[in-house]
Amino acid sequence: MAGTDSYWGGRAACLATDPDELFVRGAAQNSSKIVCTDCAVRTECLAHALDQRIEHGVWGGMTERQRRALLRRRPSVTSWRRLLEAARLEHQRQTEAQPCGQA
Repeated sequence: MAGTDSYWGGRAACLATDPDELFVRGAAQNSSKIVCTDCAVRTECLAHALDQRIEHGVWGGMTERQRRALLRRRPSVTSWRRLLEAARLEHQRQTEAQPCGQA
């Protein structure tokens, strides 16, 4: 779910989605996560939800329950944005370093 006060929010895939679809309960959240699959700002959205401790809705492809579990597993993280961006950059670096034809 895109934050309205953030630069990245204007590029979120969910802008074309009815917001009520992202704030469903239970198993319906798994269907809602599909909106996030190819979103260009998925990392920023997830980091925002984790950093702000947003409790409701699907954000960055994660349900409420998934975010709570992640926060419990990593209570010492002070900036999810920094952590997730570093992980994304490392993944990109490793992907670019692979020889052609390997995934």
